[in-house]
Amino acid sequence: MGWFESLLSKDVRRFIKRRDSDAGETGRALEELRSSLYYELRTSEGAKRQQQRCCGPVVAMTFNFMVAVGIILGNKMVLGKIGFNFPIFLTLIHYFTAWILMAIFKGLALLPVSPPSKTTPFSSLFSLGAVMALSTGLANTSLQFNSVGFYQMAKISVTPTIVLAEFILLKKTVSFKKVLALSAVSIGVAIATVADLEFNMFGACIAILWIIPSAINKILWSNLQQQSNWTALALMWKTTPITIFFLLALMPWLDPPGALSFVWDVNNTSAIIISALLGFLLQWSGALALGATSAISHVVLGQFKTCVILLGGYVLFNSDPGFVSICGAVAALCGMSVYTSLNLNLRESREPSSGKQSLPSFKEKANMEDDHTSERNSDVNITTNNVV
Repeated sequence: MGWFESLLSKDVRRFIKRRDSDAGETGRALEELRSSLYYELRTSEGAKRQQQRCCGPVVAMTFNFMVAVGIILGNKMVLGKIGFNFPIFLTLIHYFTAWILMAIFKGLALLPVSPPSKTTPFSSLFSLGAVMALSTGLANTSLQFNSVGFYQMAKISVTPTIVLAEFILLKKTVSFKKVLALSAVSIGVAIATVADLEFNMFGACIAILWIIPSAINKILWSNLQQQSNWTALALMWKTTPITIFFLLALMPWLDPPGALSFVWDVNNTSAIIISALLGFLLQWSGALALGATSAISHVVLGQFKTCVILLGGYVLFNSDPGFVSICGAVAALCGMSVYTSLNLNLRESREPSSGKQSLPSFKEKANMEDDHTSERNSDVNITTNNVV
């Protein structure tokens, strides 16, 4: 009888040990799930990974293209039909609305986490906020005093400026094939818009002053997101107050007087609010596109919008931009296709090598965890057997 009780007690101890082991594995699995969710949702690295998964280059650039077309129509209605001829003040309303929306996101814990402050110097964020105010404000002022064609001609100058600035600041170089493709794009857009070159001296000076801040703005947006763990919304949250400050400083110098005497009725206010919401989406989509691609690719996307609008008006609305303009737009689209193909080939050649380098490290980490778990389980078994 004592032998039976001893055997029974051994079986009971084995059962308890097995249940304890199962409970321990379940607890470890829940702890790993909790840490994984925390990493994905409440760290800057996880937020950056979520943005990369959800908004790749195609999604980000398509989003930016659709919003850009919408805000062109919205701003035409605000600046033309309504008569709100205060471009800097309109830009200020856009950024202030964006800041309010992001404050609501932060209050609801929907705003992505920013990287630690020591990883990015404040001077970089301050510079980005300043050049963003200059870039957006001077662009809208240039559109007020110059024709769309002259604005596009100034935008063509942004491409070589970005190439030169990236070479000086970041030591980046562009292949000869890409240079040929970008040259075809620039020449094609110039030919497509050469028929609409109306400007005055003040507008031309504003357009020239706009080129360098626009190039630096795109470089900083792209570089901070790709080199650090910044997401688009987190970077917007940090830089928008700086941009608002500089827009307030620019408004008395570049806007005409009479902003406070504007008629703020329901129709005018609704149109401005819609434009502000589209402005927030444009800023967000532009930041996503810059983070997913590059500064030059974002400029090419802007020129693609011009060509699509020109050819779309010719095909859908029977507008007649002229044979020369159509040929220029087609040539620009061909150059964009070649540039996109070169970028895709470069991305495909880099992904396998990066995957091969990252996979062994993941396996090594998993093997180390398995070895650690097996050692801990063997220690537990030895201790239990000694007790038994």
